[in-house]
Amino acid sequence: MTVANAPVLVAGAAETTSPRHPLTGPASSPRRRASRGLVTYLGLTPFALYVLVFLFIPTILAVTTGFFTEDGAFTLTNIAGLLDPLVLNTFAASFWVSAVTAVVGAVVGALVCYALLGTRADGALRSVIDSVASVLAQFGGVMLAFAFIAAIGLQSLLTLWLKNTVGFDIYANGTWLYQPAGLLVVYTYFQVPLMVITFLPALEGLKRQWAEANATLGGTRLTYWTRIAFPVLAPSFFGSLLLLFANAFSSYATAAALVSQGSPIVPLQIRAALVSETVLGRENMAGALALGMVVVMVVVMWGYSVLQSRTSRWQR
Repeated sequence: MTVANAPVLVAGAAETTSPRHPLTGPASSPRRRASRGLVTYLGLTPFALYVLVFLFIPTILAVTTGFFTEDGAFTLTNIAGLLDPLVLNTFAASFWVSAVTAVVGAVVGALVCYALLGTRADGALRSVIDSVASVLAQFGGVMLAFAFIAAIGLQSLLTLWLKNTVGFDIYANGTWLYQPAGLLVVYTYFQVPLMVITFLPALEGLKRQWAEANATLGGTRLTYWTRIAFPVLAPSFFGSLLLLFANAFSSYATAAALVSQGSPIVPLQIRAALVSETVLGRENMAGALALGMVVVMVVVMWGYSVLQSRTSRWQR
């Protein structure tokens, strides 16, 4: 009697146990899930504090100072200073430098990515190029400025050799390296590897089945790129282009080390506002300039996030 009822008891016991997940085992209770979520959030606490102390608070302080005088009185004089012709020309120069280097870096970097598609993903050449691109994309600031000054500066070995041996003076039309024109060359140096890092995964995301379907339906290689590949890659390409623009627009240390006279771009104009007592007769002008940069960066990064969300649809 007892043996006959054993399967029933076992089945009943099985019905009362928690359902098992094929990978994680028994399903956790709501309390256990809540505790795990709390632990997860606690793990993010150091990063949240880092963002709060070194990003959020400095940004708020930099932006809000533009609305106050040194005495703490509210004013819109600093914000009105953004419409000054000198400040507008500075923003225009920053837009020009950022846009040109972003476009050149995006095009050249995309061509490099296309060439890398012909290499093995796990090959030595791909690994070396990925490593070099990762290093060069972060190689900026004073080190990069010093490297260009040592390589093609006024008194560099290459410049003197070209002038004395070949008779070619690269500075015949002025010291372009120490002006916004020189920033175009220097910024492009780290824009190209940054494009390689950001755009190569999108190219690798192109599915072979799409090319096979195009060939099966009688399409040509041109048809594949114009009607399939380009529309799919367009959001990722323009998203990377915006990222390169933001990267150049916010760069400061390299320009500060190269450009010693004047403030042709916005970051250098902010430095001039900080080290001088007044700028254009306005106090706390650096905060107003920072506000202008923050607005530009927010718009650019919003566009980047929108394009990246569209790109992720094709990579699922």
